[in-house]
Amino acid sequence: MILIADSGSTKTDWCLIDDEGHRKDISTKGMNPYQQNEEQLANEVSTSLVPQLPTTTIDGVYFYGAGCIYDKIPLMERVLRSKINIAGHCEVNSDMLGVARALCGHEAGIACILGTGSNTCFYDGEKITKNVSSLGFILGDEGSGSALGKLFVNSLYKGLLGEEIKEEFEHTFNLDTGKVIESVYRQPYPNRFLASFAPFIYQHRHDEKVYQQIFANFDALFKHCLVQYDYQHYSIHFCGSIAWFFREILEKVAVFHQFTIGTIERAPLDGLVKYHQLFLR
Repeated sequence: MILIADSGSTKTDWCLIDDEGHRKDISTKGMNPYQQNEEQLANEVSTSLVPQLPTTTIDGVYFYGAGCIYDKIPLMERVLRSKINIAGHCEVNSDMLGVARALCGHEAGIACILGTGSNTCFYDGEKITKNVSSLGFILGDEGSGSALGKLFVNSLYKGLLGEEIKEEFEHTFNLDTGKVIESVYRQPYPNRFLASFAPFIYQHRHDEKVYQQIFANFDALFKHCLVQYDYQHYSIHFCGSIAWFFREILEKVAVFHQFTIGTIERAPLDGLVKYHQLFLR
């Protein structure tokens, strides 16, 4: 029996797989060791996850999460082992490796996360061998929901998108210029705040000027990050809500830059289940 997790800052999706291949899906709050301390992480595991697990020993845990890099990996492993009865392997890796394994399996390729933030890598079928840093929300995250929201709000309040869209936006979110500035510069998680506008932007994607914002967001991702990988010989695969919902425009930008798209998935968990089920055979 193994337990697999795909964790972001907002939500963690777990999948428990028994020896016959039957699965049980569990959802808890997000666990990010860069944003939460050990006590907070342990409390989430013990109160939200453990009551939904069987009392039997789990053979292995495979946890992929945002913030699971460098010194945060041992911390997350310690939390999991302290709260879950694990007989054997406990592996904690970055969400980027999780997406690469989910999308590429054991084949080499370029993998990309497009959600609230963004990240990319070249995966050789076993490990990540190259990673162009996203540089985070302020300096980078091209192609992401937060970057898209930033482009949109910038154009909106500089009068480039038209008064009608501006009025609808402010009515929908109960916002004005002052509230937007307050949320971005003085409130926590401004990246999530800006990414929350993605559904509204999607609804208006057929507006020519809004379409240009979406295209520009993806174009920056290809120009600044993806061209640094060997895209002439390998397909590129995408995962995340932004890639999934805006896939039509994403595919056009990929063709424009002469990339070959492999798969586009909304979430990596099903691919990770397939990848790790090999251990049960």
